[in-house]
Amino acid sequence: MGSDELELSRTYRWRGRSVAWERLGEGAPVVLCHGTPWSAQLWASFARALSKEFAVHVWDMPGYGRSSKEPGHAVDLGTQGELFADLLGHWGLTAPHVISHDYGGAVALRAKLLHSAEYASLALVDVVALRPWGSEFFRLVAEHAEVFQAQPPAVHRGALESYIGTASHRGLTAAQLATLTGPWLDSTGQQAFYRQIAEADVRYTDEIQDRYPELALPVKVIWGADDTWIPVDRAERLANAIPGALLDVIPDAGHLIQYDAPVELAFSLHRWLTVEVGRWGPGGSGRRNAG
Repeated sequence: MGSDELELSRTYRWRGRSVAWERLGEGAPVVLCHGTPWSAQLWASFARALSKEFAVHVWDMPGYGRSSKEPGHAVDLGTQGELFADLLGHWGLTAPHVISHDYGGAVALRAKLLHSAEYASLALVDVVALRPWGSEFFRLVAEHAEVFQAQPPAVHRGALESYIGTASHRGLTAAQLATLTGPWLDSTGQQAFYRQIAEADVRYTDEIQDRYPELALPVKVIWGADDTWIPVDRAERLANAIPGALLDVIPDAGHLIQYDAPVELAFSLHRWLTVEVGRWGPGGSGRRNAG
């Protein structure tokens, strides 16, 4: 593990899966959700900074990062949304402040709209939430997953690094690229990488996107102006679909806004949390037993 990476030392067992997670700091509860093909490590510096004021919860979805990657386990957005609602119960969080990126947005939205999860507030950062999404690469993998899984490791590494590199507008450092690709490079990771892409399906957002006007909680939409994975026009559409949602577009940032514009994103999130925690009082949101 690199010196800058988070140690996810705790485990939640859910329907045969092993979910790696960690809590940092004390205060009002904040939950950080990652997307694909990322892990909690994408939020590492933000988790440490926010833990000075909040109880920050980070986790790897099954099929990602340090969580289990069993071939027989579904890793689709439907499964992840149901798991997230149960994970919040395991943590004893009655209404945390949730920050989601990429797939994590769909996961948090499904948990809220379909599985009765409650949040004090929700920040949606360059999220998968509106049709259309999924690239030609996704469709190609879905049709030929076994072929991609059988690639020689060096070929897989090259394809993986090239694919992930396109998510950054400013370009990734060698250390950043290593953090993002690391979980996918061994034989288990290679199989899991293509499996989670093959299970991507727009029906999981189709099932909820007409219900966004039902969201009755504070929501902030944050987007990189130069996101080529999920173009910025989706940000305005999403903010307009959610009553009272605020929109913050950050210039010179792509889909990996955490690396492209870390200072700007940190200020945007901190301002948001400061206001929302203030609404709830010094205790933040309700919390039972964090397990």
